[in-house]
Amino acid sequence: MVGVTAAETPVPNSQRPAKISAAAVARAAGVSPATVSYVMNGRQGVSADTRRQILRIANELGYRPSGHGRLPDPLLTRVVGFILPNITNPMHTGWAQHIITASAAEGFDVFVATTFDDPESLAQIASTLAARNVDGVIIAGALREDSRALRTLRQRRIPYVYLSRRADHVPGDFVGIDDDTAASQLMQHILDHGYTEIATVIGPRFSTASMAREIAFVRTAAAAGVEITGSRKISTRLSADGGLVAAQQLLDSSAPPRAIVCGSDEIAMGVMEHALALGLRIPEDVAVVGSDGLPHSRSQLIGMTTIVQPVKQMADRAFELLLDQIASPRTTYALTICPHRLHFGTSCGCPAGVAPASP
Repeated sequence: MVGVTAAETPVPNSQRPAKISAAAVARAAGVSPATVSYVMNGRQGVSADTRRQILRIANELGYRPSGHGRLPDPLLTRVVGFILPNITNPMHTGWAQHIITASAAEGFDVFVATTFDDPESLAQIASTLAARNVDGVIIAGALREDSRALRTLRQRRIPYVYLSRRADHVPGDFVGIDDDTAASQLMQHILDHGYTEIATVIGPRFSTASMAREIAFVRTAAAAGVEITGSRKISTRLSADGGLVAAQQLLDSSAPPRAIVCGSDEIAMGVMEHALALGLRIPEDVAVVGSDGLPHSRSQLIGMTTIVQPVKQMADRAFELLLDQIASPRTTYALTICPHRLHFGTSCGCPAGVAPASP
């Protein structure tokens, strides 16, 4: 697990001074009482560093503001958790960076943890975060059928938000894209090129996002009379290494596919790497497309056709929903579907600089 320094668990009320003034917090922080008031009432105009310092000192001193700001409770630990499958995928690190930035602006630190898609690790991380009394958790590493981690958080009344993935049987706020529509559009573009020998490679099927993409890929191809079954329908690790392993299975066979549709850019990068190592040309010998829309994938050097997810918008919205739950606990859940778009590179067979209109 990788994380930033977390604030200490608040001291019980019985051990705190009975009354602490804003002036006392200001003196300890080396700022004016007005600055303390701005921070405690959630107003802008104070730098992130100063805000964090004031909140930390207010927590330590036990200051209780008399106003009614958005998050006035000094007993908050001002730490949130962010659970990821891994930090090797640039999509995940992009989310993490934006969540850390958004959190810092509100005076929160972020404890980042990785599960490597292991249910035992996910359960242990949830227990660790609960023991640290984090104020909330954003989960991008949820497993479809494993609700143990979520039960731990719910029992401790710790709010959580799903990002990209979610658990099938445990409700919660969700932020993602329309994976079904996006995957269908990507497959349709491949079909429009005239490819009929097609394989799909997705991430682990215990990810709701990966599973939804595979179902849409296969369904859309079947509607056009192209069947994708057996060894041409692969689930692998959500990384370039996972894509490379899948490519070995597909391209080293006696009947390799003409096009490979991938559920992530990193998987597609691994597929392309192995294809090039075999001396194959992309897209002349094998077309490869991805999903995620990472900046380096869309560069002229790579030229990948891919689904573009709004990374910053998704991260900002996930933290916004979490902050809303921290400030005002609720029993209803919000579903946010962020807009996606297709980026047309040359890896699918489109001519350089000539792209069809996005669906």
